Amino acid sequence: MNRTLKFFNTLTKEKEVFKPIVDGHIGMYVCGPTVYSDVHLGNCRTFVSFDMIYRYLLFLGYKVRYVRNITDVGHLEGDVDTGAEDKISKKARLEQLEPMEIAQRYTNGFHEMMRKFNTLDPSIEPRATGHIPEQIKMVERILENGYGYEVNGSVYFDTLKLSKDTGLYGQLSGRIIEDLMVETRDDLKNQSEKRHASDFAIWIKADDSHIMKWESPWSVGFPGWHLECSAMSTKYLGEHFDIHGGGGDLVFPHHENEIAQNFGACKCTPANFWLHGNMLLLNGKKMSKSDGNSITPVQLFTGDSPHISKGYNPMTLRFFMLQSHFRSTLDLTDNALLAAEKGYNRLMEAWQKLQLLEGKATTESDLDKEIAQTIEAAFQDMDDDFNTPKAMARLFDLAGKINSINDGHVSADAISQSAVKQMQQFFHDMISEIFGLIETGDASSNDGVVDGLMQLIIDLRQKARANKDFATSDQIRDALQEVNIQLKDSKEGTNWVKA
Repeated sequence: MNRTLKFFNTLTKEKEVFKPIVDGHIGMYVCGPTVYSDVHLGNCRTFVSFDMIYRYLLFLGYKVRYVRNITDVGHLEGDVDTGAEDKISKKARLEQLEPMEIAQRYTNGFHEMMRKFNTLDPSIEPRATGHIPEQIKMVERILENGYGYEVNGSVYFDTLKLSKDTGLYGQLSGRIIEDLMVETRDDLKNQSEKRHASDFAIWIKADDSHIMKWESPWSVGFPGWHLECSAMSTKYLGEHFDIHGGGGDLVFPHHENEIAQNFGACKCTPANFWLHGNMLLLNGKKMSKSDGNSITPVQLFTGDSPHISKGYNPMTLRFFMLQSHFRSTLDLTDNALLAAEKGYNRLMEAWQKLQLLEGKATTESDLDKEIAQTIEAAFQDMDDDFNTPKAMARLFDLAGKINSINDGHVSADAISQSAVKQMQQFFHDMISEIFGLIETGDASSNDGVVDGLMQLIIDLRQKARANKDFATSDQIRDALQEVNIQLKDSKEGTNWVKA
């Protein structure tokens, strides 16, 4: 499918036409979770956003190598280089478990949560602990090129030298290195081994109490958090690839430092395009456990939270996230979720009605032309920085037309069979393939079993009605209503929706 894509590039601060390095192929790296606790909702939004991007690129026919890592070592408490404990080691010490038990437990939980949100698996999911040799090699290359220095067994990246040589450091985040250097000499002394306040560790010497550590040319220690993604993206996507993504909170220092490391190692920047999702708010405020303004994905599913009036299925949450542009802040409120639930059900109901719709027009009508224009506009919206809210609005525009025909306000004679088929294909492509939404709200049941069972129930009810056995017919309808399934009868037939 030959289309022109435009992305907002965080590096250049403007939308740019996307052209892959290798025609027809895309390399995309997205920073994955640090597996020391359950994945939080903000991360879920990021991974749903990049799942949508991945799906759209696949839909357009690109061969995409999507790499999303697992950070299972090196991410320090407070994201500082010294005087802090590795998050996974700390959790292991507190729970008296092996660090890899902690990492595996929360990796399993992360995968389960991604299944609930119906995200596709990445092409490769490397772990930081599985790539220690690659990280040591990258540190060696950084030192050879003069962009690192070793002090007492730890190795630091020299940001001031990179800035003087290239002006590169700070371009992604917009930070000026002089602003990072305003500390007094006394402040710099408090930075311990660093030459400059903005320098960061790429290898950290471990003390005797540190659990996760490896032999290296400099010390028994462990890699810096930022180094991991540079080493793994380089190994699987090459020194220069197409897209690097993650949450907006990673722009600085994580992604800024990745660029520095890659240039220090190979004298080249890692990615052409940097894409970042925005933050998720709760009731208009940043989520904070200490303030009580937080909610977990599980609490959203169960309703066990004072911030919501009921539980919501994962597909309602996914729909809610896609209603907002991935680069915009998204405010999660109970009212917004209730509205999203209604919108999601309306969309799925229209899709079901569309399966029963038959066009009667024998030649192309004005309605046919409107439908074709709406469909093309939706794809243009997706081409323009993955604008899911606008594309979704086009779906609802067509849903209104489907409902008008189904309710008899517009005659089926006004639409041709080819236009109906075009809509059916479009709804499938946009809702299922690109948005990743499924009717049941449970990714594990996306195998047709529920649809098959419901069709059997509908057929039994239809036979009861045909035999004038209205008691059985009503019993079936009422029993389904008790489990929040509503039957919709029309002259085209009967379909069902989750109430």
